[in-house]
Amino acid sequence: MSQIFASGLVCPLDKNNVDTDQIIPKQFLTSVSRDGFAEALFYDWRYQADGSANPDFVLNFPQYNGASILLTRANFGCGSSREHAPWAIQQYGFGVIIAESFADIFFNNSVNNGMLLISLSGANIEMLFNRSKQGPQQWQIDLANQEILLGNNGAVGFSIDPDVKQRLLSGLDFIGASETLNPQIAEFEQNRRQQLPWLG
Repeated sequence: MSQIFASGLVCPLDKNNVDTDQIIPKQFLTSVSRDGFAEALFYDWRYQADGSANPDFVLNFPQYNGASILLTRANFGCGSSREHAPWAIQQYGFGVIIAESFADIFFNNSVNNGMLLISLSGANIEMLFNRSKQGPQQWQIDLANQEILLGNNGAVGFSIDPDVKQRLLSGLDFIGASETLNPQIAEFEQNRRQQLPWLG
């Protein structure tokens, strides 16, 4: 059965090795709040020295206004382990990132914040970029069946860790997933106290 996790406009960021310093520069990391990072996303690329929008950067192209799926290339999210990077991406409006590969810490931070990161082969990434050159794309992500639905009956399958898939479908982070086991944990603790009362 189809279960659309996300659907929307695709923004093609045609770059390899986008690191977390480029995703959100260091001057925006002083806030203790988790809010307000959308404007800082790709700051050095999005804005010119005078603070005006850089017309040559893809996020500023009018046809990608409101995009919710980010298409990019290999090793996305490399660099330092700042959790602000997925916050900025998510607060801007992206819920899905499609790339050839992701840095491990960035991947885990993103998934734990409810984003879906899809890794595809270089050939499939190239095909998707070629498709995006034909004009703005609207895709759907069928997470249950692990497919990117491209329209006109086109689709690309993807792999995902079963645990990650279940957490995203359930809308749970690591803590939330652990809390679903509370009845079993309570039962174990009760049995443990009965078997070893001196442990309290």
